[in-house]
Formats: sequence, structure tokens, C-alpha cells
Amino acid sequence: MQQSADAGWLRRWGLAHNMRIRKLILRALEEDIGSGDVTSRSVLSGKERGTARVIAKGGLIVAGMDVFRDVFLVRDDNLVFTAMAADGDSVAEGSDLARIAGSTKSILEAERTALNLFQRMCGIATLTARFAEEVKGTGVSILDTRKTMPGLRVLDKYAVRVGGGINHRFGLDSGVLLKENHIFAAGGIAEAIRRVRNTAPPSFKIEVEVRSLAEVREALESGAHIIMLDNMDNKTMAEAVGIIGGKAIVEASGNATLANVAGMARTGVDFISVGSLTHSVHAADISLILEQ
Repeated sequence: MQQSADAGWLRRWGLAHNMRIRKLILRALEEDIGSGDVTSRSVLSGKERGTARVIAKGGLIVAGMDVFRDVFLVRDDNLVFTAMAADGDSVAEGSDLARIAGSTKSILEAERTALNLFQRMCGIATLTARFAEEVKGTGVSILDTRKTMPGLRVLDKYAVRVGGGINHRFGLDSGVLLKENHIFAAGGIAEAIRRVRNTAPPSFKIEVEVRSLAEVREALESGAHIIMLDNMDNKTMAEAVGIIGGKAIVEASGNATLANVAGMARTGVDFISVGSLTHSVHAADISLILEQ
């Protein structure tokens, strides 16, 4: 589990991996534009100049402003992009988020791709912030999962951080998590942990998914560093926390909602992972309107 960071994380992370973001943007633009924007090519001469106003149609947490900007500039680096809000800002309905000036044709060609990415990222950050607010004061942190949109994980996980959540492992190569199928294939929790200790880098924490108090005890006795309580009710989770007694980090997982997450936090767990932050998030409502 990585620690939460400020909204400059993507820029700093991107310095070492900027080609990944650029390739993502190029693929997305190619997917949308294809061999050319037939509508704009038919309606416009290509010489038109304009300014677009980007408006929040509802309250939201801004996330991905740099990505939003870069889609336009990758399409046409002569466009002038002016951000009027920053990542992490909470903005009200009707707020201006940005203005883009330059070739009208370029603005229209980049519009949908830019908005698709930006709206998703803002939606993730906004939902994460709501979950974080529900557990505020409990000492519990909200985690994301690997249930991200394929190809967009770096953006999805960044948006979680902007919203006040913490990233779980980025991919299969960044942490050990023994889930139900791994445990079944290995022949049990103790054997699965033994195999990990014999093969995985010693710096990796061993996290184990458990579904019963008996499995909690087995994972604890076998030396798990993190115990994930999978789909347990609050009473059972509280009992599990008592059994663990601070000897391992405790993560709650499964069916967390805005309505029940505060109750889950009160059981004494350290983290609550929420797949819905990224796997079924509603995109924020943002419009781009051309002006004279």
C-alpha cells in the first residue's frame, strides 16, 4: 500500500514514465479520430479560430487537469490552454474549469477524448472524497483496487489519490495478495504463505484474504503481515480485529458503500478497499462550449 500524496503526484510520477501517458493519449485520439473528423472537415475550412469554455455541470473534485490539457496539446501544440482550477480543488456547479483557444477544428477533434478522460478522473476523485469523508475521524483509510479500466490504471489510481484515498498495489508485480484461488491451488493458507516466503522478495508484505475467523487465526499464526477480511459482517469483522490484536494490518473488503462504510470503519479495521471507486464510477458532468 502506498501512502497518499498531493495532486502533483502524476506530474512527478510522469517524469519517469511520460511516454506511457503520451502513448495513452495518442491511442485514445487515434481511436476517436481515425482517418479524420469527417464532420469538422465538412463544416470547417480549418482556418477558423475560437475559444472553448469548460464548465462543471455539477459539484466535483478536480482530477486530471494536466491530462485534460495534454490531450489538446498533443493534438495541436499551438492551442493555448488556461486552467482555471487545480487538481484537488472542490468546485461548485457552474464553475469554469479551463479555457482553450486556437484552431476550432483542433479543439473539436480533441474534445471528446479529453472530456472522456477528465470526466472519469474527476468522477473517481469525487466519489473517493465522499468515501473519505464518511470515515473521517476513525483513523481508517480508503483503498482502491485493481478493478480499473484496462489501459487507464495510472489515471484511475492517480484520481483516487487526489480524492483522498490510498493506492493498493498497482499491479501483480507490486505486492503479494493471496486470494481464495491462490490458497485453494496451494492447498491452504499456511502452505501458500510458506511458498511465498521461499520465493517472493523478502521486502514484500504478505497479504492474505480470509473468509472466516478460523482462517483469520491460520493467517495470523502463519505470519501474514496484512489480513483482508472478505465480505464479513461488522460483528464478525470486529471479532477478527480482536483476534488479530494489532499483530497484523487489517483490511476490510467487499460491498463497501457510502451507506455502510462508516459502520465498517467502526469495527477497528485499518483500511477499507472499495472496488466501486474505479470499476463502476459515474463520470463527472463537464461540458465544453465554444464561444465567440
